[in-house]
Amino acid sequence: MSLQNWLGSNVLKSSAAIHGAALLGTALSPQHWALGLGAVAANHVLLTAATLTPKNPLFGQNITRLPPQAIARQELCLTFDDGPHPVYTPQVLDILDGAHAKATFFCIAVQARQYPALLRDMVARGHSVENHSFGHPHLFSLYGPKRIKREISDAQKLLSDTTGVAPRFFRPPVGFANPFVAPVLAELALTLATWTRRGFDTQDHHLPRVLNRLGNGLAAGDILLLHDANSALMHDSFSTPIILNLLPAVLQLSLARQLRCVTLPQAFDAP
Repeated sequence: MSLQNWLGSNVLKSSAAIHGAALLGTALSPQHWALGLGAVAANHVLLTAATLTPKNPLFGQNITRLPPQAIARQELCLTFDDGPHPVYTPQVLDILDGAHAKATFFCIAVQARQYPALLRDMVARGHSVENHSFGHPHLFSLYGPKRIKREISDAQKLLSDTTGVAPRFFRPPVGFANPFVAPVLAELALTLATWTRRGFDTQDHHLPRVLNRLGNGLAAGDILLLHDANSALMHDSFSTPIILNLLPAVLQLSLARQLRCVTLPQAFDAP
């Protein structure tokens, strides 16, 4: 059993044990029911807090930075969520090409099904396509094991069949996972990957603020969260998604700091 699977399984086992002990304790000693209830409540608070914390390692391995060898090579990873978008993704690809930069696209399977040629174009240009669930349900972290597995495995099949390359990384919708995710990822040979820093480019319309969140302290090993779909519109031009102006600025900053933009597989595979 992998470390990722082991951690996820033990979180579930521990929670089940706490619930079982509370029920048994209450049955054997009804006057102490409050202790059992408190233990169950504390367990749920912990799980909820972990679910709402994208970078937490409680549910298994969670990639938030590139490995030491990638840091030594001065590498950086740009990741794009929620695509592909029929208009904006091709422009993002062209901007990346212009800077000789490679990136990772966490794609939603239903979007990929509509625009399969875009995914094949990503791979042909040297980028990686990874798993961002089948339909990007915002309540993903509240799902049980069957629906979690269906969201991830159906997306894995569609993305693999479309590009001919099986995704190796999974990013949950909105970044929120739960204890049922780790066993599914282990079964599909996927690794949970979140980010080092994010600009909130789907919410903030002000380019300087978004750029500052991404660029302040930007360093080798960082994984940046961006969006090629659902990007906020520029505050001074509500017809232009912020990503089309944000990405060139991020690439320029990366160049100034002598950082090389690579895909997640490249960062982890290179010796």
